[in-house]
Amino acid sequence: MSLTYEKYLKIRDLIGLQEVQSDPPEHDETLFIIIHQVYELWFKLLLHELDHVRQQLSSDDLYGSIATFQRARTVMKTLVSQLDILETMTPMGFESFRDRLDTASGFQSAQFREFEFILGYKRPDMLKHHEGNPEALAALELRLQERSVVDCFYDFLAARGTTIPGELADKDPSAPNLAHPDIQDAIIRLYHDHDDPSVKILLELMTDLDEGIQEWRYRHVKMVERTIGTKPGTGGSSGSEFLRSTLFVSVFPDLWAVRHRL
Repeated sequence: MSLTYEKYLKIRDLIGLQEVQSDPPEHDETLFIIIHQVYELWFKLLLHELDHVRQQLSSDDLYGSIATFQRARTVMKTLVSQLDILETMTPMGFESFRDRLDTASGFQSAQFREFEFILGYKRPDMLKHHEGNPEALAALELRLQERSVVDCFYDFLAARGTTIPGELADKDPSAPNLAHPDIQDAIIRLYHDHDDPSVKILLELMTDLDEGIQEWRYRHVKMVERTIGTKPGTGGSSGSEFLRSTLFVSVFPDLWAVRHRL
């Protein structure tokens, strides 16, 4: 039997995954489930692309890195725009089924935590929130010990003559990104002295992705505040209070630190 669209994409399985917990079913719960399932699919793609760009940066594949960062940046813009759809759900609509979520919370998204880790925003203390999910915990522990996108960016800089400081080259892979003046000087040289303008395009795309992540965090905070105000989040999280604490965290801090020198 030939392969069909439905079989290739497993459409029957896919559209059967939206199981509401409210009884009788609350209208807005289907929207809530679909949006968050789609987010998890986008997170899966972002991890796929960032795994790829790590290899490209380390092998000095400039044009491949540009293409991959363009795709990741576009996905982030899509994540932001999806919040417009979620915000069509009123606070009353969410409250109609919120108690059915029990201990479930977006705070428990292991893929989003992987996304933070692969970019270099590593916080080992976040592992404790996934101790009840051995598969997710194993994936996060692996990501914690892997080289981040920033670590691989150092390889890209080294291929262009930058001496990477020992405290960065030899740092514990589970440690978070650190801004460093030597890296910032190297970035300035690439902006001003490098003959290939494509290098500048890469640096701007990395900055675009970072800005997109911060935009998504901000929009997410405002959506939560608009929906539940200052109420605690589901699953024991602190809701918007925790989300606000992550605002404006740069995953590529050196790229922001040089803006006044360009």
